Amino acid sequence: MTPQELAAKTGEVIGVSDWFEVTQERINKFAEATGDFQFIHIDEEKAKMTPFGGTIAHGFLTLSLIPVLSATTPGARVDGVKMGVNYGGNKTRFISPVRSGKRVRAHVKLLELVEKRPGQWQQTNEYTIEIEGEDKPALIAEWIMQFFV
Repeated sequence: MTPQELAAKTGEVIGVSDWFEVTQERINKFAEATGDFQFIHIDEEKAKMTPFGGTIAHGFLTLSLIPVLSATTPGARVDGVKMGVNYGGNKTRFISPVRSGKRVRAHVKLLELVEKRPGQWQQTNEYTIEIEGEDKPALIAEWIMQFFV
């Protein structure tokens, strides 16, 4: 679709991603990458004694899944994109922890799409990261990206 066709979907949920499992291995690798070794993420025995009942993903790990979840979200692809970059976020709320082994998916709602310069578009989406089998989402984030056609 063209950017103009996508812009016509402002205010709509433009797609739902595939499910993605958040494994303990991924949580451990995220801890290595960020230096965040808090026991609730990596020590399965100690974490069992918390209200979570086991290890949980870092909130920032859940946020960082936006690109992989977006890649499996059908229905909102602009043709001819040469490059895309993250621009930032307006709001991020960590609602519920993602327990190790749980699956998550993204519901993507288009909030705004504007052309900043010819061929440079800024897209603001609301991402609601759902946890399979749970009532509350893991997070809700307003995320901004730019793409170039």
